[in-house]
Amino acid sequence: MTEKAMNSNNNNPKEEAVKETAETQGPNGNGKTEKEEVSEKKGEKKKKEKKDKKETKIAELETKLEELSDKHLRLQAEFDNFRRRTLKEKADLIKSGGESVLTGILPVIDDFERAIESLKDISNDDAGKQGTILIYTKFKEFLKLNNVKEIDALHQDFDVDHHEAITKIPAPEKKFKGKVVDVIQKGYILNDKVIRYAKVVVGE
Repeated sequence: MTEKAMNSNNNNPKEEAVKETAETQGPNGNGKTEKEEVSEKKGEKKKKEKKDKKETKIAELETKLEELSDKHLRLQAEFDNFRRRTLKEKADLIKSGGESVLTGILPVIDDFERAIESLKDISNDDAGKQGTILIYTKFKEFLKLNNVKEIDALHQDFDVDHHEAITKIPAPEKKFKGKVVDVIQKGYILNDKVIRYAKVVVGE
């Protein structure tokens, strides 16, 4: 065997090993072929795109949830306002309806007071007088039960919030100047609201 042939046989195992390693590792030397790397990169890109889509969808859902929550709060506030307004209107209606009835009774009270005044010279044992006083008393009790109070006017300082001056006359005494010296028609208050002003004569 020649020296050249011997050298050729000695190099073959080493070259074969290098060749085998290169084939196993691929052209990039990382154990993957170029095709595999491209496929892997595509897979990673798809995963990233899928993740981005999920994050975008979550953000959209969070925004939608926030909008719905805000809308719910507004509707709740509107409903509460509507309920309060309805209750107030109902209360005002009941109150105004009651006020109308009570105001309508006042002239009847006036008539009974005039009738009782005309019966002052008649004996208290008189059945007619007793009946008139009894009915009058029941009317007064009814007004009291419904929070209707008579306005205190006689000998009080004239008050435009409760009194209506019909006329003025010279005060019989100095202490009655600017005060109510006579009451022509009684006034009444319902729950701190004047439902009829007292018609009075004021001293000056």
